[in-house]
Amino acid sequence: MTGTLWTSDDAAAATGGRATASWAARSVSIDTRSLEPGALFVALKDVRDGHDFVADALAKGAAAALVSRIPEGVAADAPLLVVPDVLAALRALAAAARARTRATVVGVTGSVGKTSTKEMLRALLGGQGVVHAAEKSYNNHWGVPLTLARMPADADFAVIEIGMNHPGEIAPLARLADLDAALITIVAPAHLAAFDSIEGIAREKAAIFEGVRPGGAAVINADIETAPILVDAARAAGAEIVTFGETGAQARLVETRHEAGQTIVKARITGRDGVSHPVVFKLDTPGRHFAMNGLGALALTTAIGCDLAIAAHDFSRWKPYAGRGAREVVSLDIVDETARIELIDDSYNANPASVGAALDMLAASAPAGRRIAILGDMLELGPSEAALHAALADHPAMQDIAQVHCVGPRARALWEALPAAKQGCWCAESGEMAGQVHTLLAPGDIVLVKGSLGIRLARVVDAIRKLGQPVSTT
Repeated sequence: MTGTLWTSDDAAAATGGRATASWAARSVSIDTRSLEPGALFVALKDVRDGHDFVADALAKGAAAALVSRIPEGVAADAPLLVVPDVLAALRALAAAARARTRATVVGVTGSVGKTSTKEMLRALLGGQGVVHAAEKSYNNHWGVPLTLARMPADADFAVIEIGMNHPGEIAPLARLADLDAALITIVAPAHLAAFDSIEGIAREKAAIFEGVRPGGAAVINADIETAPILVDAARAAGAEIVTFGETGAQARLVETRHEAGQTIVKARITGRDGVSHPVVFKLDTPGRHFAMNGLGALALTTAIGCDLAIAAHDFSRWKPYAGRGAREVVSLDIVDETARIELIDDSYNANPASVGAALDMLAASAPAGRRIAILGDMLELGPSEAALHAALADHPAMQDIAQVHCVGPRARALWEALPAAKQGCWCAESGEMAGQVHTLLAPGDIVLVKGSLGIRLARVVDAIRKLGQPVSTT
């Protein structure tokens, strides 16, 4: 960003804070490691107190710092905005940014596929205007206000990802974003340690519609069992309901076909004119779940008045996100081009639905060698965690997977439930598995790495990459 995003006067008016000097910021940052000169550094308290890094931020060229006190080692006349509470001030900046923008603001939530769908919407809307969206999965109590506070006033569209771990988190974030439309990808078992049932998760996801402006669009997956809960919540919010799915939906999936590592999707989408339009789009990865997320994204873009044909064409702009289904080729021999392993890095997060979708994607792939899965613990599943892990052994895609290796104490239940022919090795932690990958894979194999972030399967992904040299990505 090259223009001014916040001046000291604007930020002080938005937050009620006191500016110690006149300044102008081109961006907003919470991390000195990635801070660019000209940014407003926000001294949030998380694992560490951001006030401890204010001096470093200013030394690196920050335009100013948002603080609740003057930190030790920082001059009283340094460019600061002093407020009673930094997080509350960040939310106030977010609200002010939303109030001044002309953008159409859309929100995305769901148990699976939030970030992928957010990135799809970035791609689809990018051909029809200037799009603002977070560069990472910033979907929590500080991530959403940070994304909004970074929004340029002249953006045409903004895509806000909204997540949760506990009841009551989504509605305040959705209201802060003041959404023109919202999409729920799917409701599935996740965070069951904090919810008593799948219906409880559905009600929390449906709370995103509390932030949709009256008459705005509520885009709902009609195929899931909890769809009536979502529809009721959207109706209560006064939203216009738009459904997507395989049967009886306004955006209807007609066919998916996998060819050469891609998914070709045929659908029919009813536009604002009430006419059902045929549409074909292509995704640069196999996976029916990506097709469904894409269908939901198209339904939303149509609901907010975008051109359907242009949006469908612009799926070419989208690639799977790192750690969320991104694929790469690892060359094992610089001379023999056939000596290669294909890696699917889906190591950022996991729950039963997303693991099932990833297994389907693996099964739809056509390697020269074997299909291999390295699966780690799925966290926050509550008392039923052992049964939910073991149930994956019966997933239909397992019949097309040669071997499954497991990481973590919870994933042992899956490992023990596997047929002996598919049962690979089990390791208690990711470092141990990373040390064994060279013995588990062979040229021609395709390997899926999937688990919750806390099990640290990125270490396994890195170990696979180090087997050779990545030569291409998709």
